[in-house]
Amino acid sequence: MAERRTEGRHEQAKGLDARQPLDVLGVLADAQKAAVAAVDPALADIAAASRLAADALLFGGRLVYAGAGSSGLMAMADALELPGTYGISREHIVILLAGGAASLVDLAGGFEDDRALAVSDAKEAGLRAGDCVIAVSASGSTPYALSLIAYAKEKGAKVIAMANNPGAALFDDADVSILLQTPPEVISGSTRMGAGTAQKIAFNLFSTLLGIHLGHVHDGHMVNLKADNIKLRGRACRIVSDISGVGLDEAERLLTLSDGSVKAAVLLARGVEDKAAAQVALDRSGQSLRRALEALEQQNLKARYGA
Repeated sequence: MAERRTEGRHEQAKGLDARQPLDVLGVLADAQKAAVAAVDPALADIAAASRLAADALLFGGRLVYAGAGSSGLMAMADALELPGTYGISREHIVILLAGGAASLVDLAGGFEDDRALAVSDAKEAGLRAGDCVIAVSASGSTPYALSLIAYAKEKGAKVIAMANNPGAALFDDADVSILLQTPPEVISGSTRMGAGTAQKIAFNLFSTLLGIHLGHVHDGHMVNLKADNIKLRGRACRIVSDISGVGLDEAERLLTLSDGSVKAAVLLARGVEDKAAAQVALDRSGQSLRRALEALEQQNLKARYGA
């Protein structure tokens, strides 16, 4: 049986409710810092998970986030950000939160025990070979998450498991396991606290590296963002300007010509003939702006000095 650290007693829990408010907050803050530190030992596994997920997307599969309770909410938050931040098609991101929309109104605990619900959700989502499932559970023993993993493996999908207890059952059938060994919670069993903090950080790292693998980050810029509001359109202009060296007005003009594609606008600024040619260059580079720019530079050098 897995060591259930997530259900253990914190060393400073006794008498917590009798302390002064600032003392209580100090204990809680220190526990959050300890949760942050628990991510470092998992970095290699987070890197492996991100590569696995990127490969699934590159070969036409989907990334399926699955979980229950507060862990499921951490997964859902990461999944919802991917299309806007990195332009990943919504059709390639699936969210399986135990209880579905009902859990967004009342995060009832019963859904996490429902194995049949997990199988039903997976079938409705059309889970298949080529997909990559990332299942999360603080305890690592949530029936909903375990059943989803079992179904995913049966269908030939890849599985990433994230949990906060060593030896968690969730890891048994995973292709990549991410152990976030957080200390016992100050409020015993309240895994939305330390465990949730570590999960949120791990998801942030996982999905950011995913964006890099997919070619959607260039010099720290999100070059595949979906600019669908005033703030993001302004950001897109600044990104094109910063990478290409053109002024903001010219960047805005180029973004109009590229139908809002930051990558294509940068290539237009560097002399590519039109949006279609920019898209060809990006397709050849695997959607990597850096590789497309390097290829363009090589092409220009050959034209200038000969082969």
